[in-house]
Amino acid sequence: MATVEVRIHPTAPLSGDSGVGHNRWHPDIRPVARCRPGDTLIIDTRDALDGQVTPETTVEDLARVEEGVIHPMTGPIYIEGAEPGDVLEVHIVDIEPAPFGYTTQSPGFGFLRDQFPDAFLVKWRLQDGFATSEQLPGIRLPADPFMGIVGVAPDQALLERAHARETAALERGEFVFPPTGVDGAIPAALGQKALRTGPPRENGGNIDIRHTGIGSRLFFPVRVEGALFSTGDAHFAQGDGEVCGQGIEMRATLTARFRLHKKGDLTYRPDQFYFIHRERARPAEREYFATVGLSLDDEGNNVSESIDLAARRALLEMIAYLQSRGYDRQQAYAICSAAVDLRVSEVVDIPNVIVSAFVPLDIFV
Repeated sequence: MATVEVRIHPTAPLSGDSGVGHNRWHPDIRPVARCRPGDTLIIDTRDALDGQVTPETTVEDLARVEEGVIHPMTGPIYIEGAEPGDVLEVHIVDIEPAPFGYTTQSPGFGFLRDQFPDAFLVKWRLQDGFATSEQLPGIRLPADPFMGIVGVAPDQALLERAHARETAALERGEFVFPPTGVDGAIPAALGQKALRTGPPRENGGNIDIRHTGIGSRLFFPVRVEGALFSTGDAHFAQGDGEVCGQGIEMRATLTARFRLHKKGDLTYRPDQFYFIHRERARPAEREYFATVGLSLDDEGNNVSESIDLAARRALLEMIAYLQSRGYDRQQAYAICSAAVDLRVSEVVDIPNVIVSAFVPLDIFV
């Protein structure tokens, strides 16, 4: 198997290096590289704010951050042989941090935005597996890196469905990122048609789940030919919830491997992404199967920032998975009650907060 590398210019914004990336979701964005199942991908990624925060940035500078360029992604990567109906498995082999990271608080954003109206900036030194900051003396955080954005291209149906439901939520006066926008869009020609990267969706995207780091395996239903895998928005570490709106944001280099599951190969074939988590903080490794719940009601409509609906969706997905292993619904419901952990994975990527449901795979003997 081959190794495919996609490198970026480390100091240039995406607008000056657009041949290797994009910051909107659309099925017509052209791939920047091709991989075969089994290949290793080494891919550089930009930070969430596209280089606008540096070691020299001040709190006052945050007022001049351009929001339209947020979440530059490297990709898409065309996976040979991937067709709609398949499932793309992405194994996170390694994430190499850059030496600098940051955490910002922005007025009007974050889970407790009504309590924290002022901007704040923490600049982190990332070295020897730890993060330290002059803004937070006495704090030393161990590395636990993961990719904040990881996913595949939406098809036209998901593109239209997401646009319609997010526009409807916006018109109801809910807190929603406008689903489209021209300012800062790359590629610019698709700015009015493509989806913004703010919320996670069924194709993945801005999931911000810290349990998808090194050793995990992510599974994405393929919606377009080639799958069109993209990633970015790396985090050095993050607490569950990412409550102020950011973890420790950084540039990074991801090493990943791909496996393609053809249609019908898997007993559990979901409508949205899921992942298998490998616990690294314990003496013995322990794997979990995890489903993902978005804040959608039973008809698929957005109910912005509804953790209870997200938990409901995660549990229904988990019940479907347990049924695929041979249990009936009541058995599956009992297993969920006894053994499945619900965790709030992120609460700031409006309108779709995420609750994940974890079941340890070692209970199946």
